[in-house]
Amino acid sequence: MRNLYQLIALICLALLLVGCQKTSTPGGKLRIVCTTSMIGDTVRTLAQDRAEVVVLMGPGVDPHLYKASTSDVTTLRGAQVIFYNGLHLEGKMQEVLQTLARGQQTVVAVGDKLDPKLLLWPSGESGPPDPHIWFDVELWRQVSQQITATLAEADPQGANLYTAQGKKYDQQLEELHDWCQQQASQLPKPRRITVTSHDAFSYFGRAYGFEVVGLQGISTTSEAGIRDVTQLVDFLKKNKVPAIFVESSVSRAAIERVAKDAGVKIGGELYSDSMGPAGSPEGTYLGMIRHNMQTVVSALK
Repeated sequence: MRNLYQLIALICLALLLVGCQKTSTPGGKLRIVCTTSMIGDTVRTLAQDRAEVVVLMGPGVDPHLYKASTSDVTTLRGAQVIFYNGLHLEGKMQEVLQTLARGQQTVVAVGDKLDPKLLLWPSGESGPPDPHIWFDVELWRQVSQQITATLAEADPQGANLYTAQGKKYDQQLEELHDWCQQQASQLPKPRRITVTSHDAFSYFGRAYGFEVVGLQGISTTSEAGIRDVTQLVDFLKKNKVPAIFVESSVSRAAIERVAKDAGVKIGGELYSDSMGPAGSPEGTYLGMIRHNMQTVVSALK
């Protein structure tokens, strides 16, 4: 009987150690998993070397269509903190993320914590909101502040670092927002029309005074039809739009067909649902926003 008790104790200890291994990293760093690259870059900027940050969706990945693999689920279960966009952006991962939120981990949907009055509701408040909140830098400042508070709560010993980094990054975001407004002001109002593959830039339009038109809706789960293409071609001709834009995470075929039929040029590539390659200027949130604004203004001048 004594041997049985010892065996049970050893099994319990082994299970406890396995549970601990899920949330520990070399050096005792906070283990964080983020869905999108925009969130991941912000978390890395705020956490510095106090956290090991894993981003599930890399450059060119469409979060609307992304499905969590078995290894992704294992990675998510091994995190202490999970940040995701929410607002139905990661639609095919929703069930997995909601299940994890009921467990012991800290799971934060950054978009869901914003004041609903600040969101765009294409179908009215009875339908889903537009999830592309990162294109309004002022909104992203609020997201950054949320992340800072979450990190400080999850790792109290690093609270001073997170607070300091949060203030520094907040200043950078404020300056970026002002710069975007200055760049947009170079274009007269009639020229501020941004046409893209899907309707990802409405927050950009609201923040910086652009009319935004997408070939597809806010999600890329359904493809554009002939009627959508025809209507957009007519719109471009009527408004004499000089250029339209492809997106890094959406197939170019349909929007290139629109450009050809309307006789307008492709003004460049915009980063919509993901950032640029790691190590490039566009591989950071600040650099991605700057690239997009410069590309739009240069093409529409």
